[in-house]
Amino acid sequence: MASHRKSRPTGSRVAGIRTPALATAALTSVALLSQSANAAPETDDKPSLEEVEKKVGDLYRQAGSATEKYNAVKEKTAKQRKRVDTLLDDVAQRTQKLNEAREELGSIAAAQYRTGASAPDTATFLLADTPQDYFDQAHLMDRMTGRQKGAVDDYVAQQSETMKKRQEATESLEALTESQSDLKTAKATVQTKLADARELLSKLTAEEKARLAAIEKEKREEAARQAAELARQQAEQRQAQDAAARQETSASASSATSSGSSATSSAPADSSYATKADKALAFARAQIGKPYVWGAVGPDSYDCSGLTQAAWKAAGVTLPRTTYDQVNAGTTVPLSQAQPGDLVFFYDDVTHVGIYIGNGMMIHAPKPGTYVREESVYYDGESSIHSVVRPA
Repeated sequence: MASHRKSRPTGSRVAGIRTPALATAALTSVALLSQSANAAPETDDKPSLEEVEKKVGDLYRQAGSATEKYNAVKEKTAKQRKRVDTLLDDVAQRTQKLNEAREELGSIAAAQYRTGASAPDTATFLLADTPQDYFDQAHLMDRMTGRQKGAVDDYVAQQSETMKKRQEATESLEALTESQSDLKTAKATVQTKLADARELLSKLTAEEKARLAAIEKEKREEAARQAAELARQQAEQRQAQDAAARQETSASASSATSSGSSATSSAPADSSYATKADKALAFARAQIGKPYVWGAVGPDSYDCSGLTQAAWKAAGVTLPRTTYDQVNAGTTVPLSQAQPGDLVFFYDDVTHVGIYIGNGMMIHAPKPGTYVREESVYYDGESSIHSVVRPA
């Protein structure tokens, strides 16, 4: 999930040459370097460090996207499994009642036989489309009491409803099987992306890894600078709002005094949100240092949306499981007006989220191989920020 910049040229530039002797020496050096380069294997297509850094970042982002898809399918599968279990229990109970009703109807048929009707054909009774058909064929319906006819009607209704529930259970089982297949595919996609990223990193030399770390450090410093600038802008905005509020309060007090009434102050409109946000942030801070694990919702590890969901749950607010749904679970606000507790979403496909803590910083679970931590909202560049949502 790293931002990517244009690669910078490596090596030193050759200065202008002022004397023939220096020119000759320089040309000789260039010739030797050229011969050395030509002697290298032409099949060496090893990517540059910048290309590796970009590719690894892309793979982690793709893994993050696949993780959110996995989370969505997993949630869907869990709901479908619960529905299937409920339907199967219902079908079992209905089947039991149906069997009991069938036994009662068999008793009715036997009783009618004893009162002079033709002998009941058990096979015909059991294979008839409905008990009604059997009793009609046996000419018994006109000899039944109201209670007996009611038993037949009740059986027919139970049989129809049981068949309907069995069909629903069958369809739900088919949907569940399809979702389980999708879940397996989503899981394999995440694992593949992460394996590709690890393979690329494993090919780096110690020197390249050190250079890559330097690039990451430079990015963090730039992100911190941007966060500080955002904090400054937000502070100026708050000061302006406070000044306007004081003027309004002063004007209201003067008006109340002149009219002989007393003015009363009220709590800020967002005090309830601030209280909940404090609880969510306290929970999030307590998770700092725990590992990122894709698909995890705590308490020992988290992925990005698992962390934000758990944090706000601690504040009594239920958020959906995935970033795709969390981004719609509140009011969108400008980044310049972000308050602690707000959710900051990233990338056009909304596949990452963190919880804002103020001063341009957030707490988030970044990516595999990292831990829950505080970081600038600009950690992957300003363009990566998708939106800010206030969830309560």
